[in-house]
Amino acid sequence: MKNPSAGRPDGSGLRVLVLRSAFNAHVVEGLAQGSLRELRELGTGSAGVESLEVPGAFELPLAARAAAESGRYDAIVALGAVIRGDTDHYEHVARESAAGLARVALDSGVPIAFGVLTVQKEEQALARSRPGPANKGAEAVRAAVAMVHVLRALRGRPRRRRGARPPARRRSRR
Repeated sequence: MKNPSAGRPDGSGLRVLVLRSAFNAHVVEGLAQGSLRELRELGTGSAGVESLEVPGAFELPLAARAAAESGRYDAIVALGAVIRGDTDHYEHVARESAAGLARVALDSGVPIAFGVLTVQKEEQALARSRPGPANKGAEAVRAAVAMVHVLRALRGRPRRRRGARPPARRRSRR
């Protein structure tokens, strides 16, 4: 089993939207509970957290785009569960959900955490949505909050043109 980073970023003062898919609700509910619990533990106040349900994982990218464009959120956590069935529908939904959420994050510059389980069996989804350290909703929250801080640090630095030399340091005359 892969282990996420043990670091716990500071969520105080952040505005976070948790988008959750209504499809496979019994799994997504566990992810949502894990994400909301993690947001509290990271210090994100209840006033800074919103939760909204969308029909399914395929609809997550459009909702994330609207939320990112609103300017109301520092980060978005997208939660869902796509479980393989007897047809190839699983591949299409999983691929488009992942690609759509990645595109929204890249286009908007708003951190969007991918908390969509893509599994072979329901038991695998349930194992990843139970309370505890393996809850993927909580893991997605940590990634989203960490990325807010990464992007703030990167955006706080002056931009240089490609190939340009860094500015020369001035020497003090003391």
